[in-house]
Amino acid sequence: MGNETVVKNPLGNAPVGSLMVRFATPSIVAMLVGALYNIVDQLFIGHAVGALGNAATNVAFPMTISCIALALMFGIGGASCFNLSMGRGEKEKAGYFVGNAAAMLFACGVVLCLIVRIFLVPILKGCGSPDAVLPYARSYVGITAFGFPFLIATAGGAHLVRADGSPTYAMLLNLSGAIINTILDAIFIFGFGMGMAGAALATITGQILSALLMFRYLRHYKTVPLKKEHFIPKLKVVTRIASIGAASFFNQVAMMILQVVLNNSLAYYGALSVYGASIPLAAAGIGIKVFQVFFSVVIGLAQGSQPIESFNYGAQQYSRVRKAYLYGIAAGVGISIFSFIMFQVFPRQILSLFGHGSKEYFEFGCKFFRIFLFFVWANALQPITSTFFTSIGKPIKGIFLSLTRQIIFLLPAVLILPRILGIEGILYAGMLADGLSFVVAIVMAVFEFRDMNRLEREKKEKDLLMEPR
Repeated sequence: MGNETVVKNPLGNAPVGSLMVRFATPSIVAMLVGALYNIVDQLFIGHAVGALGNAATNVAFPMTISCIALALMFGIGGASCFNLSMGRGEKEKAGYFVGNAAAMLFACGVVLCLIVRIFLVPILKGCGSPDAVLPYARSYVGITAFGFPFLIATAGGAHLVRADGSPTYAMLLNLSGAIINTILDAIFIFGFGMGMAGAALATITGQILSALLMFRYLRHYKTVPLKKEHFIPKLKVVTRIASIGAASFFNQVAMMILQVVLNNSLAYYGALSVYGASIPLAAAGIGIKVFQVFFSVVIGLAQGSQPIESFNYGAQQYSRVRKAYLYGIAAGVGISIFSFIMFQVFPRQILSLFGHGSKEYFEFGCKFFRIFLFFVWANALQPITSTFFTSIGKPIKGIFLSLTRQIIFLLPAVLILPRILGIEGILYAGMLADGLSFVVAIVMAVFEFRDMNRLEREKKEKDLLMEPR
C-alpha cells in the first residue's frame, strides 16, 4: 500500500527540482502579494485619511498577526499531517487531518471575531491606540473583525490545497482576494469617500471571496474524497495538527510580542538621542516592511518545500528530503545575498520611496538597514530549517528554532544592549540575534541530517535482508 502510494504520487517520484519550482513559485507569489499589499494599502489610507488612518492600521496589526498565527497552526499542521499520512500509505487517516484542520480554521475565526467585537475598545487601547486614533481604529477593526473567519480559513486553507498537489490554485486564493481588495480600496476610499470604513469593507470582501474559493476546492479534493465525518473535530486529530503547526504559530506570536517591545524601546531610547522618539519608529517601520518583502520569498520557499519533505520523509525516501531542503536553502541564500547588497548599497533610495524626511531621519534609517539588517544574507536558513523540522514531524525542534531569532536572542538583546549603547544598541541587537540564530540553525540541521543518514543506512540494510535469495 505504502509503495503503491509513492509510485502514484508525483511527490514521491517526480524530479525534486521541478517539484520545488511547481510548489514554491505559487507560494512565493502569494507571500509577495501579501507583503506588497500591506505597503499599497498603507499608501491608499495614507493619501486619503492621513497619519491617523495609518496609525489605526498599525493598531490593528496585532490582530492580523493573531489571525495568521491560527491560520498557520492549523493550515501547516493539517497539511504536514496529511502529507506524512499519505507518504505512509494511510489514505483513510489522511482525510481527517484535512477536514479537522478546515473546521478548526473557520471555528477559530468565529471565536476571535466574537472576542474582538465584544471587547473592541479595551483591545484597541491595549494594542496602543491613543485617543485621537481610537475612532479610526474602531471603524476599521469593527468591520474587519467580521472577516476574521474568512481570513483565517483562506490563509490556512491554502496550505491544505497545496498539500493536495494544487499549488497554482492555492496561489489564486491569495491573488484573488488581494486584487479585489486593491480595486475596491480605490473605489470605496477615493470614489465613495468612505475612508477607513471603505478600506475595511474592501478588505473583508476580498477575504470572503477567497474563502469561498477555498471551500469550493475542498468539495472536490483530489487525493482523498472528503466526507462529512472528516470535518467533525476529534480531539486526538486536532491535538496532533496543533502540535505539528505549533512552530509556525509561536513564530507569529513571537513576532507580535517583539514588535510591541521593539516599538517601545525605539521610542524611549530615541527620545534620549538626537533623533527623538518618532524618527526611529518611522524609519524602523519602513525597514521592517521592506524586510518583510524579502522574507516573504524565503517563507514561500519554506512552504513550497513542506509537502515534498513531509511526503518523502513518511515514505522513507530520505535522499529526496535532503534535496528539497538543500534546493530551498540554495534559492534562499541567493535572494538573501541580493537583499544584503540592496540594503547595504541603496538604503537611502529605499527610504526615499516612502517619502521625504529630515537629515536625522535618513541617517537613522540608513543605519537601521546597514546594522540591524546586516545578517540578512544569512536569514534564509532559520525559517527554512524550522519548517523542515515541522515537515518531518518534529515540532519541538521546529518550535525551538522558530523562537530563536525573535524571542530567545533578539528580545533580551533589545532589552539589554540599549542600556549600554543607547539607541544604537537596538541596531546591534538585530545583528547579534540574526547571527546567533544562523549558527543554531546550522548546528541543528547538521545533527538532523546525520540522524537521517543513519535511518537511510538502516533502511538499506533492512531492504537487503528482505530481498529473495
